[in-house]
Amino acid sequence: MGPMGLDFPMRIDILTLFPAICEGPLGESILKRAREKGLLDIRIHNLRQWAAGKHSVTDDTPYGGGQGMVMKCEPIFAAIEEIKAAGSPAAPRVIYLSPSGRPLSHAIASGFAAAGGHLILLCGHYEGVDQRVIDHLVDDEISIGDYVLTNGAIAAAVFVDAVARLIPGILGDENSAAQDSFAQGLLEGPQYTRPVEFRGWRVPEILLSGNHAQIAQWRAAQALEKTRQVRPDLLG
Repeated sequence: MGPMGLDFPMRIDILTLFPAICEGPLGESILKRAREKGLLDIRIHNLRQWAAGKHSVTDDTPYGGGQGMVMKCEPIFAAIEEIKAAGSPAAPRVIYLSPSGRPLSHAIASGFAAAGGHLILLCGHYEGVDQRVIDHLVDDEISIGDYVLTNGAIAAAVFVDAVARLIPGILGDENSAAQDSFAQGLLEGPQYTRPVEFRGWRVPEILLSGNHAQIAQWRAAQALEKTRQVRPDLLG
């Protein structure tokens, strides 16, 4: 069963000029197993298959002049309209990955994971997409940070991973996501594993004590101190 008690898995269609960039990270490890188990339905499409002409042109120079190229309306409208027309258990929402979008956060990723349903991710490239795509097709714009990437396929892979790992059943331990950085509004504190001592550096004795209440208190204090040092903005 999918998110919010839906009887179908979350579906994510990715439209990009460079599908191999998404296929690699989304076909490995936890997400690979989730897809094989039917917990997540990811479909990666090459946008060029909807482009007209023998050269499959997907971009053109910007009106008004300027550097770079702009992705054309026609292939994007054709692709999204075809995906929508094919039918889906849930009405698709179109998300444009763009540095001009809302900053992706744990809270936003949690919202998408909880809602489930069907997402269509549009990956920008060059100087972005024709504004008419944003005005008439896009439901939301998401940015993964205040920087610019060579293309939106990288951002799409990050977005999918951030959302998918919060869907119940995809992580082996349901408590794992709840203990992550940002889940409680703080960064995660330090973690240790064997050996107890390495080059003279010992694991803190509290973690070896077996006193779970004191360990929880220590971890909370460490998370607060880490956040205060690195991301004081999170403390408001």
